[in-house]
Amino acid sequence: MRIPTSIKLHKASKTLELEYAPGERYVLPAEFLRVHSPSAEVQGHGNPVLQYGKLGVGLERIEPAGQYALKLCFDDGHDSGLFTWDYLERLAQNQEQLWSEYLFELEKAGKSRDPNESVVKLML
Repeated sequence: MRIPTSIKLHKASKTLELEYAPGERYVLPAEFLRVHSPSAEVQGHGNPVLQYGKLGVGLERIEPAGQYALKLCFDDGHDSGLFTWDYLERLAQNQEQLWSEYLFELEKAGKSRDPNESVVKLML
């Protein structure tokens, strides 16, 4: 388990910055963190629930959860997932792949990142 040496919440850019060592820095968008929340609401007790319409979601605050995790409080009211240090590091290191997989699942389900877009045309 690696704990970041620096954690910064950037509200204006809606990102969470994690630094582990000099030159090892990750910037995670709030939308990415929200759709990959470890909460039961998102993870569905082993059957993940696709999150959509989260474009523009931001982080209101971050809170320590003991010595092992962060509680991320999003501006859409979601605050039930505890992001362990291991989980945050996995998200950071695999961000590109996880994001591509998420976008694929959205398209397959005919859903959109945009909360104002209720229907997405399905590709025929």
